[in-house]
Amino acid sequence: MAADNVPQRPDQPPGQPRSPGRRFTAKKLVIGTGLVAYSWFAASTEPFTRDALLIVLVPGAVIGFLAYGRPPARIPPPQSLDITGFSYWALTIAILFEWEAAAFKDNSQWWHPALTDLVDPMLGSHPVKALAILIWLLAGWGLVRR
Repeated sequence: MAADNVPQRPDQPPGQPRSPGRRFTAKKLVIGTGLVAYSWFAASTEPFTRDALLIVLVPGAVIGFLAYGRPPARIPPPQSLDITGFSYWALTIAILFEWEAAAFKDNSQWWHPALTDLVDPMLGSHPVKALAILIWLLAGWGLVRR
């Protein structure tokens, strides 16, 4: 949503490629394996139980602690806002909220199911649920690193 003239990193001029010093390390392999194992374990919990609550709270607390302890370098604010991109996101979010509100109002009839009723069958498979949890963890880390 930001304008294209803003560099992604404050210490790097725009248009510069990233430094080639980034490599695949054993530390990244261990962390990746741990995240995959955690996701697989988390997918085996029964929804709406104490274990499922702890599965969500523990990574949230760890990521929150890391974000508080080591705040990242902030990206400078853009000079202008991309109104078209912002309006697409705002419209999409408004439509999803309206969908959920209408489904709640209608008690989620078969002809107007809630989004959770549509997503639940897709997450019924253990590998798909584990993949969704892994994506959720990586998205949370991406937001903290930003």
